[in-house]
Amino acid sequence: MHKIEVNNLTKIFGHNPKEGIKRLKEGQSKEKILNETGLTVGVNQASFKINEGEFFVIMGLSGSGKSTLIRLINRLIEPTSGEILIDGENITTMNKQDLMNTRRKKLGMVFQKFALFPHRTVATNVEYGLEIQDVPKSERVNKALKSIEDVGLKGYENSYPDELSGGMQQRVGLARALANDTDILLMDEAFSALDPLIRKEMQDELLMLQSKLGKTILFITHDLDEALKLGDRIAIMKNGIIVQIGTPEEILENPANEYVSNFVEDVDRTKVLVASNIMKKPDVITTWKEGARAAIRKMEEAGLSSIFVVDKEKNLKGLLTIDEAIKAYKSNKWVEDVLIQDFHTTKPDTPLSDLIQIATETKYPIAVVENKKLMGIIVRVSILSGLTLGKQREEVSE
Repeated sequence: MHKIEVNNLTKIFGHNPKEGIKRLKEGQSKEKILNETGLTVGVNQASFKINEGEFFVIMGLSGSGKSTLIRLINRLIEPTSGEILIDGENITTMNKQDLMNTRRKKLGMVFQKFALFPHRTVATNVEYGLEIQDVPKSERVNKALKSIEDVGLKGYENSYPDELSGGMQQRVGLARALANDTDILLMDEAFSALDPLIRKEMQDELLMLQSKLGKTILFITHDLDEALKLGDRIAIMKNGIIVQIGTPEEILENPANEYVSNFVEDVDRTKVLVASNIMKKPDVITTWKEGARAAIRKMEEAGLSSIFVVDKEKNLKGLLTIDEAIKAYKSNKWVEDVLIQDFHTTKPDTPLSDLIQIATETKYPIAVVENKKLMGIIVRVSILSGLTLGKQREEVSE
């Protein structure tokens, strides 16, 4: 079961929305419906599923329908048709009381506008959601203090909003949502009003919190770089329609149409692609006990000057060069006695931008290692290929 499931969700603003539904099913465009009926299509038959603990980003330009969509999900706006399932429960059919309980227990909301009470301190602002739920004072104070610490505001509990920077005020809003201890966070352009440096800090903070707390996050943004940085998966919207859903890598490498392709053409791929996207399997590896002669033969056959050595569980033991292998063979030494450890390793999720300088300085391939196991290797040509993926795709399409 998915944490959130949205099926054919549609919102049409104006009189007689059923007419709009009928026209959408006939395949009429948003512009044609507006011109002929005066009805505005906010969201057009959107469907997607979000897994528990997933960071799901909805991205689009102004007027794409993304903010309408997130407000439909907690029914701040009533849908025209379709269904929204939270933990398998259809909230579109809930009565007012059940909907209120679901919002309080399962859906935390963080808006672009901080919406803080100016007469309340940081602590009492964070407590507010618990207060209206009649949570006992001692319990809500403890929860508020923990959330304040989680977002890095410990020591500011007694400050007032006008004494805080914009980034700190947004942290208060995030702490208030966290204090309610809901499984799901809905965040609508939460960082759009912040300065670039503070915005980056908040993005990093949110990623750290999500990793620590395991929240399911639905995040709305108009900024593609922000979407690519934060999202496990991204849904791109245009004119109320979801035109593509995929991982950042899938959207960069395989845009669904010209609209998406134009979006991603200027993206700095070095900040999005990671080691696992460009690594390749080692052409040959030698196991711990095969010996120098076997290693020499493999390197000669593959035309290599070095080879990584692993044990039978594929744990990386070191690097063997052809020169050292020949010396070991002639002097009857064990391979493990001549292994080199002076080479670079990296994790599968290391950004390409962090590998470029390493690749220019090292004379050996970079070993991609996870839990001590050799997952793959990265050579300079792999990094160059990663940088030119978009250009190659454009040339092919022309």
